[in-house]
Amino acid sequence: MTAQLDIAAGLSHYGRMRDELRSVRAGEPEWLAEFRDRALARFDNLGFPAPADEEWRFTPIGPIAETPFALPPGLGAGCARRIGDAEAARIAALAYPDAQHARLVFVDGVYSQELSSANGLPREVEVGSLAQAIVRSPSLVRPWLGAIASGGPSFTSLNGALMVDGAFVYVPAGVVVATPIHLVFVTTGDADPAIVSPRALAMVGESGAVTIIESYHSLGRSAGLTNAVMEVDVGPSASLDHCRLQLEGAEAYHVGRTAIRLGRDSRYTSHSVATGASVSRHDLGAVMGGENAECTMNGLYIGGDRQLLDSHTVIDHAVPNCESHELYKGILNGRAHGVFNGKVYVRPDAQKTNAKQTNQVLLLSDTARIDTKPQLEIFADDVRCTHGATIGQLDADSLFYLRSRGIALEDARNVLIHAFASDIISRIGLPEVRAHLEDILLASLPKPSSVFWGTPE
Repeated sequence: MTAQLDIAAGLSHYGRMRDELRSVRAGEPEWLAEFRDRALARFDNLGFPAPADEEWRFTPIGPIAETPFALPPGLGAGCARRIGDAEAARIAALAYPDAQHARLVFVDGVYSQELSSANGLPREVEVGSLAQAIVRSPSLVRPWLGAIASGGPSFTSLNGALMVDGAFVYVPAGVVVATPIHLVFVTTGDADPAIVSPRALAMVGESGAVTIIESYHSLGRSAGLTNAVMEVDVGPSASLDHCRLQLEGAEAYHVGRTAIRLGRDSRYTSHSVATGASVSRHDLGAVMGGENAECTMNGLYIGGDRQLLDSHTVIDHAVPNCESHELYKGILNGRAHGVFNGKVYVRPDAQKTNAKQTNQVLLLSDTARIDTKPQLEIFADDVRCTHGATIGQLDADSLFYLRSRGIALEDARNVLIHAFASDIISRIGLPEVRAHLEDILLASLPKPSSVFWGTPE
């Protein structure tokens, strides 16, 4: 049984953890140490989100706040640890080994040079360890680290205080990257729960283009916490296609935040899929900072048992003539609990905004639950904005149609569930990722429940 931590004492617990990291990363620049200090001070001031906080009232973070997480074992000089052959083989299998991708692999939050590869990338593109980039390219990192994901929930500040390493992707102006870049984050704990705080910083220069896959996996069965933050700057006329996969183990906790800033005429497309962790929360926010920018957010969450899958999105239309399109779908079975909170802000000067937001949820049991709250806050008058949510069970007429043609009940249900989810999966442009998600979907398809579906015993 996991020991519990008094929440107030937990704040000083993380302060001691930050001090422990200082001894590990003794050579880090002074500005980064000050960044950590500011982040820890903000976390100490805010504490963990409380149930009274409207943004967190459906996210049960009590188990996270009360668990005395430790730093991952094996952090030494340079924060690297040896990876055994068997472990390396399991990690390699997670990274689409047959696909032509560049890969940045992080084990318990630390970059693994031996498992990573930049094959296929143009020479001008800089990718690798964020910790190394801080030393090698401080003029690129320092102005952006913490600037895009400023403020936000206290978990963002906790990440800043405890981050050891992370991913760095820099695409210079005018460079179009044909090879997808896969950021693979793996936790390995099987013993005491550990907290892993990976950070990612991605910058795409003017007229540049790149595809980034960001995936999270667990090798062990520990109830550890991944507290991840990614900051993204998409420059003028640039394009980023971003696929985020949260596939961690059933015992894990996952809290993530992705913050994006879009320049003039830029394009950002997100495909966010969550199927893992006992408690999972992802905050995805984009600021439309330049005219004629376009933001697309597609999401899919699939949960069963007693999983909590929480998706919070914010699209901030700060300037005129921008478009945003958002479609999130959920499939919930057992006693799973889904949360969707989507906000679209249209500021007073953001005339000619075109925004559409939709959340659709499929409940496969009478004990599954969804709390959905699509929101529009519009302060301009020349706009086209719509939002809506639909929640339901499998369509009885469609089931009857399929069964009338000799299809068994279980197969008919699975056909409809597959069609519902495939609307999101089919939008992903990478066939290897689509195939992987299809396998996960097929493995998750439920058995028929005679009680819920009203069929004879």
